[in-house]
Formats: sequence, structure tokens, C-alpha cells
Amino acid sequence: MARRARSWHTRWARVGPWRGRSDIALITLAAPPPPTPAELTKCLAKLRDDGYAEVVTGALSPADTLVFVDAGFSTREKLHLLDHDMRNVPRRSIPTRRARRADHDAVLTIDARAFHDFWVLDRDGLHNALDATPMTRFRVVEVDGRPAAYAITGRASDKGYLQRIAVDPDAQGTGLGSGLVADALVWLVRHGVARTLVNTQLDNDAALALYDACGFRRLPVGLCVLGRAL
Repeated sequence: MARRARSWHTRWARVGPWRGRSDIALITLAAPPPPTPAELTKCLAKLRDDGYAEVVTGALSPADTLVFVDAGFSTREKLHLLDHDMRNVPRRSIPTRRARRADHDAVLTIDARAFHDFWVLDRDGLHNALDATPMTRFRVVEVDGRPAAYAITGRASDKGYLQRIAVDPDAQGTGLGSGLVADALVWLVRHGVARTLVNTQLDNDAALALYDACGFRRLPVGLCVLGRAL
């Protein structure tokens, strides 16, 4: 029987249950470098001892995948990686407000409605996204007095990251997504960011069209999510 799912940190990663499940673990790399083979082997043994049956990673660059592939991981999902050179940033066009803790339930509901099951955030995933960078901007857009879209933007040194943007399906096509991207880029420019990155699934045509329209360019090398049984 699996033990109670729990989270823990190492020098190189955050580890915890994937979407709150007690049988699947998620490894999210923290600061570089990636783990050594010995560190990864020790981590996988601990996950087995904790009762997990499977493990997946966060989105990894090609260089970061090598140690995982050598440890028996295989590709579960591939992602486009896009960047913005922070020139010709679109103007902010919609009002946003700072997200509060009381908004978290509404934000998670929006996320669940906007994304395929594999990518939906749970409460731990939301907290991880908010803690992923030294500076974070967490904004919501309201429609009829209720949150209808949200964005999490991060900054680390002179690099920016669109960590998460989600629009409720009932509000899609109304400019909320492009408005949130513009809001994020304006904030990042104000804080001296020279380059901003975002990733999205290969088949997410709506997100790709949004980022293309906002001045992002697709990079020749993308990211991938890996996984394996334990």
C-alpha cells in the first residue's frame, strides 16, 4: 500500500505528488546543474520507498534530459519553447488586479477548464509556480465580478518567464489572453528583463497563435517531459 504522498526538496529539485496523487511523483528541477547519476538513483530509490509507482519530470531542456534518459526515463510530452527579445512589447490593454489567496480556488477551476488533464495544476502545482522564481507577478482578470483568467509571471535576474496563463473557455476569444501577456511583458520590461521565455504543447494552436501575435518567436529546440515506472 502506498504511503501518504508528501513533498520534499533536494539541492537540485522539488519532489512531490503529481496532481495530488499518491502513486505518481513529480520531479521539478530547481537551479542548475541537473542531478548526477548517483543523486538521481538515490532520489528514485526514495520515491519507491515512499510508495510511488511512477515518476514524471517537469519540462526539461535537451541538456537536462541526458541523466534522466540514462536512468530509464522516456518522453511523455514535447513542448515548443518560445522567446521574446522585449522589443516592441504590446501595450497593456485590459485591467488586471493582484490575485489574492481567496482567488486560488477560482484560479484552479479556470486552470482545470482550460488545460488537458495532464497539464492541469493542483494546489501544490500552483504554489510551485508561484515560488519558481525570485520575483513573481500573479494577476487575475474579472468578468462580471468573478475571475475569468489569470497569469503567473516570473523574473530571475534579467530573464522573464510566462509561467502560466489560463483563460476560462467561456471567456476565450475576448482578448483576455493577449491582455494578460501584454500586462506580463510590460511588468518585465519595467524590471529590466532582456529576454522572456514561454513554453506550450506542440498541438496547442491557440496558445501558439497568441504568442506569435504578441511578438514571441519559436526556438528551434524545444522542451520535453519525461517519465518512467519505479
